[in-house]
Amino acid sequence: MFRFTALALVITSLWGCATQGDLQTQVEPLAAEKLGLATSSPTDLVGEDAWWRILGDAQLDRLIEQGLADSPSMQTAYARLSRTEAAQVFAGAAFTPQVQAVAEANRQRFSADGFLPKPAAGAILNSGTLQLEGSWEADLFGRHRAELQAAVGQHKAAVADAQAARVWLSSQVARSYVQLARLLAQREVAARTLAQRQELLSLIRQRVQAGLDTVVELKQGEGALPDARQQLEAIDEQVMVTRHALAALTAQPIQAADSLKPSWPALKAQALPAQVPMNLLGQRADVMALRWRAEAAGAQSDAARTLFYPNLNISAYIGLNAIGLQRLFDPGTEQWGVMPAIDLPLFDGNRRRARLQTQLAEQDAAVASYNQAVLDAVREVADHIGSAQSIERQQREQAQAQQALEGAYDVALQRYKAGLGPYLTVLSAEAAVLQQRRLAVDLQGRALDTRVGLAKALGGHWPGATALATSAVATSNH
Repeated sequence: MFRFTALALVITSLWGCATQGDLQTQVEPLAAEKLGLATSSPTDLVGEDAWWRILGDAQLDRLIEQGLADSPSMQTAYARLSRTEAAQVFAGAAFTPQVQAVAEANRQRFSADGFLPKPAAGAILNSGTLQLEGSWEADLFGRHRAELQAAVGQHKAAVADAQAARVWLSSQVARSYVQLARLLAQREVAARTLAQRQELLSLIRQRVQAGLDTVVELKQGEGALPDARQQLEAIDEQVMVTRHALAALTAQPIQAADSLKPSWPALKAQALPAQVPMNLLGQRADVMALRWRAEAAGAQSDAARTLFYPNLNISAYIGLNAIGLQRLFDPGTEQWGVMPAIDLPLFDGNRRRARLQTQLAEQDAAVASYNQAVLDAVREVADHIGSAQSIERQQREQAQAQQALEGAYDVALQRYKAGLGPYLTVLSAEAAVLQQRRLAVDLQGRALDTRVGLAKALGGHWPGATALATSAVATSNH
């Protein structure tokens, strides 16, 4: 028997090797060196669980912590993680023998012309079985091992997904909070504009009564007020929508964010570090999740290859069996058996080959997705760094422009009050000043948003001012 088993193993192993053909993967992971990504990790980082503290706003810290604790999106991510934990346990159980207890009772009429002689033949009798059954599958060619590796990879991917969900949620809350601060600052500008135009209208009326201005200037002054009020209303609408978004992101009632009043002094646009270590991109949770899925797909391909080889199962049972329940425990009712079995479908219409080809295609797709995620991560970091540098240069130029235009407006207003200049000159100067005031707020908001975006692009990290790595992107302004 053992010689037959050994011979069968050899023959079927050779058959398995011969029928796999030349099926191989076609896509290779991008080499880190090709993209300038190092493998070392810098030490002076604000960690994933605290990156938002670079903005320096305690109110924002509380909002993000509440969102991470209560958000349904985080609960979904943790549920998926729990599911992969169970799948990992299930895959590991294949290495252990399976044992079960069986207790059966049967009432049966036995055939008069069957294999049993009289008095059982033609009689209606009770029969019973009480036994232990066990089975074990020998993992000769590593199928269970590959399936376990695939389950481990999926579990690690789920862990990374949960962390990616944390980074995404915290960045969305931070961006909405910055947006709310920007809108409230814009509202202050708009309210100041309305008050300024009301003062001008009062001055125009006085000048009309004194005969220094005409109805034309009066109508122009009156027409400026509805425009200012419309701008205020439009900003209020955006404020409402942003507050609702914050409430939803942090799993609170829709009115919960109505009292939030973030301001620019409470938010800090952290200075860009001298260098950004690009090796952080390989540690991004979403990139790591795709990497683990690619490795899990590779393990599934390995498991598909083992189907070309024999499968050895050993089953055994021991127990009691008797016709007549009252005789179940009598001497002589013992039974046992051992059943080794080798299973290999030699002719399956290329089903195994098709399955392997499918798994290899899945592996190629997973690797390609990982490669694309790495490329996108590099681009995102470069975009945020470039935008942050450009915004800083724009802010310097804008500040100079606003200072000059504020001075021009003051001169135009004084000349109009003294009767030395027309009202149209005041309106023109005012329009230029208002544009610069709005632009200053927008640039400040963009500066904060790019910090949030850069931290997200780096996987929820913020490099310290002295962070250096063997591969980095310089952020010096030019």
